[in-house]
Amino acid sequence: MTDTDLFESLKLELRRGSLILAVMARLTTEQYGYSLRVALAEDGLEMEESTLYPLLRRLESQGLLDSEWREEDRRKKRFYRLSPAGVTMLERLAAEWRRISASLDRMLPNPKTDGEGQ
Repeated sequence: MTDTDLFESLKLELRRGSLILAVMARLTTEQYGYSLRVALAEDGLEMEESTLYPLLRRLESQGLLDSEWREEDRRKKRFYRLSPAGVTMLERLAAEWRRISASLDRMLPNPKTDGEGQ
C-alpha cells in the first residue's frame, strides 16, 4: 500500500464518525436527502448519496431520526428530522466530540506556534 493509499484509507475512517455527527447536527432542522447533501457540502463536507442514504436509514432504525414522505414541487420527498432521542444523543455526542477535539488540540503539533522563538 502506498503512502497515498494509506492516507486515503485513514482519512476515510476519520471522516466516518464526523459525518454521523454532521448529519445529526444538520437534522435539527427538517431536510430531505438532497437538501441535506447541499447543506453539508456548503459547510465543506461532501457526501455521496451512496454514503448518505444508508446512514439516514441506519440512524432512523436506531430511533435517532423521524421521517415522513411528503409531496413538494410535485415530487414525493422523504423528510428527515432528529427524533427526541436523536436530540439527546446529538447533545451527548457533541459533548464527547468537544472533549476529544480539545484533547487532540493539546496533543497535535501546531504548525503556527511550533518552532517559534527558536
